[in-house]
Amino acid sequence: MTLINFALRQGGLRSFGVINTQMRRYSSGAVKPLEKIRNIGISAHIDSGKTTLTERILFYTGRIAQMHEVKGKDNVGALMDSMELERQRGITIQSAATYTDWKDININIIDTPGHVDFTVEVERALRVLDGAILVLCAVGGVQSQTLTVNRQMKRYDVPCLAFINKLDRLSADPFRVVHQLRSKLGHNAAFIQLPIGLEKDCKGIIDLIEEKALYFEGECGLDIRKDEIPDDMKDECKTKRAELIEILANVDEVLGDMFLEEKTITIPDIKAAIRRSCLKRKFTPVMVGTALKNKGVQPLLDAVVEYLPHPGEVSNIALVEKEGSETQKIMLDPARSDEKPFVGLAFKLEAGRFGQLTYMRCYQGTLKKKDNIYNTRSKRKIKAGRLVRMHSSQMEDVEEVHAGDIFAMFGVDCASGDTFVCDQKLDISMESMFVPEPVVSMSISPKEQKDRERFGKAIDRFTREDPTFQYYYNPESRESIVSGMGELHLEIYAQRMEREYNCAVTLGKPKVAFRETLMEPCNFDYLHKKQSGGQGQYARVTGAIVPLDPHENTQLKFSDKTVGTNVPKQFVPGVKRGFLDMCEKGLLTGNKIAGIEFTLIDGAHHIVDSSEFAFYLAAQGAVRDVFDFGKWRIIEPIMNVEIVAPVEFQGTVLSGISKRSGIMTSREQTEGWFTVNAEVPLNRMFGYASELRSQTQGKGEFSMEYARYAPCTADLQEQLIMDYQRSLGNIPDADKKKKKNK
Repeated sequence: MTLINFALRQGGLRSFGVINTQMRRYSSGAVKPLEKIRNIGISAHIDSGKTTLTERILFYTGRIAQMHEVKGKDNVGALMDSMELERQRGITIQSAATYTDWKDININIIDTPGHVDFTVEVERALRVLDGAILVLCAVGGVQSQTLTVNRQMKRYDVPCLAFINKLDRLSADPFRVVHQLRSKLGHNAAFIQLPIGLEKDCKGIIDLIEEKALYFEGECGLDIRKDEIPDDMKDECKTKRAELIEILANVDEVLGDMFLEEKTITIPDIKAAIRRSCLKRKFTPVMVGTALKNKGVQPLLDAVVEYLPHPGEVSNIALVEKEGSETQKIMLDPARSDEKPFVGLAFKLEAGRFGQLTYMRCYQGTLKKKDNIYNTRSKRKIKAGRLVRMHSSQMEDVEEVHAGDIFAMFGVDCASGDTFVCDQKLDISMESMFVPEPVVSMSISPKEQKDRERFGKAIDRFTREDPTFQYYYNPESRESIVSGMGELHLEIYAQRMEREYNCAVTLGKPKVAFRETLMEPCNFDYLHKKQSGGQGQYARVTGAIVPLDPHENTQLKFSDKTVGTNVPKQFVPGVKRGFLDMCEKGLLTGNKIAGIEFTLIDGAHHIVDSSEFAFYLAAQGAVRDVFDFGKWRIIEPIMNVEIVAPVEFQGTVLSGISKRSGIMTSREQTEGWFTVNAEVPLNRMFGYASELRSQTQGKGEFSMEYARYAPCTADLQEQLIMDYQRSLGNIPDADKKKKKNK
């Protein structure tokens, strides 16, 4: 029915026979050639218009019959924001997958959140995608989360198109955004489109490659009218087109030779050069438009088809581990046939109506209903019962999936990042996604004791779905602790527990994930010796604990440099395990130890009394000794904070940052608004949202992302140590002291 409505909106341009063919194509699941598949993600800073853009893409491709807004007045909300909380808050919380057809090309799309608290959703989406659209706000430009998304794309080597959205907003300046793309993100970027007017005068766009003006007319901009370039823009277009060709000539060898030989460069030559350089991440084509006003979306879809890679143009590597040899790399075959065995990667888990829903990407071979597959990590055999393709929260059953497809399965017991194969002898695994460390912790407890069981189910589900949401019980404080990427992250999960499990919870004061680290190298020589009748315990370890470089101060390393048999090799894993377990809880403040390397140089053993457990205890004793005579320091997470507010409040905002021990790194001012970037300790950022609103009459906005760990101030370190000792009962509280003195 969707496709029929779509055809009727276009004034009968499509015959019913064509519609029927399209409907059969959606339902039959016919195998498409590899060249007609695109797997793309839509990523950006918060509130750049990602979900609105996805809604337009689905509308123009005939996937939905009617568009809805993210914060619409009809209380429906955008299709991709299927969760009730997303529609109420007007933000994307979970990445959502869908698929559609454009000019006979099947496009799988994942719409990702923009808020830094849900950055793992972007990580796992980019891990399985072949290309991406980087959406930028024409007013905000390159913002803090844009930097994070750009790093994620670089980490997974994902080619991208840049789409400058919101040309209709006041103070829109796409030329400044392109300058920021080059200066802040290091992209070799150039316009392939120019806007015809900005703000309320935004009328259309100019295609610099074909040198045509495009106007979006009719209902919802469905009709695209091509016309000549306006006279007042011809000189500018000529200059920008020459700039585009020159930039392409610098990164593409074929076009570069044509440019130097002064040959005539045709439209196909330019498009081929853009595709070649875009696939190699040497060039970023910049497109413009306004999704809300229905301008520029169809040309963006054309660019996705023309410039972003299909699955066969991306190298997908699997790792093969063989005993007694180094890990080998093999290239997976993306051909859409069943000649090669099936290989798939589970990248997201979600609790659905029919049990756990596992999102997967097929990298090789074919998977059919009722086929047996194996989890290479757990070695478990699973039968593929139900295969579905996702359209946000809706599902469409399919009989089989092929290389390049993104699909979902029910009844799969696995973890995010597990590899699945159809041949048990095929012992391979694919590289999993990067999972950032949580930076904020809070105590959590159900308000009613009768809700304990529901609370446990909710925690179990959410920790499986989201690797950045972690839970543990602290036996000393007798508190349940949840950790996440920010206050909003934990607040969202607390609300979901109440809505989805009818379990109201109480969140305690946020607790920052401090770390303890060593400032100077320390040697150790520890002997563990215990005799209590029968076999005793004997182990001696000698070596050094040294601090790692500042950029590695969240890591732990262990190296074995023993020579000979003083420490038998079978006992070395016990030493490593003892060191790592000891680092789970430091002796200064009870926080984890990080940023150190344990080097085992020598030791001694007893032929009867030595064991792996004895060396485990010896390693722990060595770390305790280093605590006694080493120089230790508390390090804390530092956040990159970006604040945007009206210029009249600039002094107050900067003063507030200084009071929170922030260091300003950059400042810009445009059209009555200023943007300031600063590095502020996370410990000083709690409650800043309400403070900024009061300072700026509700007009200021801020976002923050994790930057690094750095040593905290001496007075904060002393306070943390005192609080920890007080919690252990080693230092009486002030009230107790007063009573004792009386």
